[in-house]
Amino acid sequence: MKVLVLEYNPDKWCLFIDSPKVSLKVILLHNGNKFPSVPLAHAVNIKESYESMKLLLGKVKYDEFKWKLCGDLKVVALLLGMQLGYTKYCCFQCEWDSRDKKNHYVNKNVA
Repeated sequence: MKVLVLEYNPDKWCLFIDSPKVSLKVILLHNGNKFPSVPLAHAVNIKESYESMKLLLGKVKYDEFKWKLCGDLKVVALLLGMQLGYTKYCCFQCEWDSRDKKNHYVNKNVA
């Protein structure tokens, strides 16, 4: 932040992780969009896994700064250790069968 001549407050910045198929990107975003985004890490030809995310978070010193994380559902699933891919029960809180197309909008849970 000193190089960019920006005032740094960790509560006003969040860490964005993007994980396309062939690379991982870690970018620091300002919450109010008043300042430009700051690229922190970019890794190519790295496997999408919890271990690679953990390695990148270690390299950008996430434990020290404790930024809020943001990303797509795939990244959230990787970081939470959820099963990736096309799963039968896509939600960890419910047992809704995402492959049951016939009863997709018919079944109701009555408590």
